Amino acid sequence: MTATANLAARLGGAVGAEHMIAAEEELAAYAVDGFVPGAVVRPTSAEGAVEAVRFAVAEKLGLLPLGSRSKCEIGMAPSRYDVALDMTGVREIAHYDAGDLTLSVDAGMPLRELEIFLKRHGQFLPLAVPCFESTTAGGVIASGIDSALRMQYGTARDFLIGAEFVDGTGQLCKSGGRVVKNVTGYDLHKLLIGSLGTLGAITRVNFRTFPLPATSGGHVASFANCEGALSYKRSVEKAGLPLGNLEVLSPEVSRMIRAILQKCEASVPGALERKEWHVYSSYEGNEPVVQRISRDLERIAREAGAAHSEILEPAADDSLGGMLREAYEWLRWAGPATVICRLALPEVTPGILTKLSGLMDGELVRGAFLVRAMGTVYFAAVAEEVTEAAAVAFAKIALGAKWVAAANNGHASLLHAPTEVKSKLALAPESEKEFAFQQRIKLAFDPSSVFAPGRIVGGL
Repeated sequence: MTATANLAARLGGAVGAEHMIAAEEELAAYAVDGFVPGAVVRPTSAEGAVEAVRFAVAEKLGLLPLGSRSKCEIGMAPSRYDVALDMTGVREIAHYDAGDLTLSVDAGMPLRELEIFLKRHGQFLPLAVPCFESTTAGGVIASGIDSALRMQYGTARDFLIGAEFVDGTGQLCKSGGRVVKNVTGYDLHKLLIGSLGTLGAITRVNFRTFPLPATSGGHVASFANCEGALSYKRSVEKAGLPLGNLEVLSPEVSRMIRAILQKCEASVPGALERKEWHVYSSYEGNEPVVQRISRDLERIAREAGAAHSEILEPAADDSLGGMLREAYEWLRWAGPATVICRLALPEVTPGILTKLSGLMDGELVRGAFLVRAMGTVYFAAVAEEVTEAAAVAFAKIALGAKWVAAANNGHASLLHAPTEVKSKLALAPESEKEFAFQQRIKLAFDPSSVFAPGRIVGGL
């Protein structure tokens, strides 16, 4: 019996053969950065996840909790990956109170199904995240990926009010609660956001929900350079308009979006035909509110000297808004080899974008910028192939982006990179102090280091 077959047989005895996947061709679908697990467990309850974790702890195995696997490339390659814990079979709505605007849902519930359910009750979750069609409720928390609606509603951190998860000792834990005004204990569930499965296996999440808006609108203003676009963005922010989203698109990003929309025969905003910097605003509310915001944006764009200003038709707004929600997904396929860094900054200035542009080797790599609301910058570098020279250039770009962010009181993280680049960065934590703090958290949640070892920079 092979080692893989032996592992599958022993694991099947612990969790039940009906919850096991061990066929070689099926295991390949669970590969992460080229590493394939020896077995997959697909529980249908939190108790099943507990049994899988306890087995992994007893056998000293590396276990990686997964959902739809749409964003499992975020993070470093695992140093040990014996078992994949597929949580998509744990997918019930455990509790919903429309009057209290609260929801408790299992980790494997797809966001699209959740959207359909909440829409029937006139509510929604403002999780406008990439890979929306397949992303699960637990996966969006573990990945820590941005929502395109963060300007108005914040991120998941602002409306995640509780969670249940299996820790590294195989215990089912709870943090927070099912009501908004929960004051008991510590917000330990917030540590699960962006943890990439390294602290525990999320089994259930509790959210605050929001009323669906009556209608929405969109506007695009175009400028000859990033200075004009960023100046207009600041003017819009100072105006205090209740926007859902406010994003600056570099000409390269606009070109990518236009090409994808044209290929899909979708509606393309006329502004994107212009080879300029564009600023997109989305907003919602009742009809008078939406009309007033449209007029204000037209006025501010005119005062800022915009080369073009356009209130979008609903179809064009849906197309552009959907593309910006899915930015991570299409940016990572923008070329044969791509690196995506996300910077969180107090303020985005033309000087910062210039410094980031200076990190790129024009002969090997071309770049694109998407400046999201609240000081978030998506910085993509694209090469035509992964040569050793390109891998070195990519590593320099990723490290340089961290330096630029730190020098401006911000933070940078690597969202996507070829494995050749990750291997050059895997053992380079940002600071000893930060790494020591991460180690203490890891030890508290996962003392046996069973969960996704190696996924955090520094080897955690």
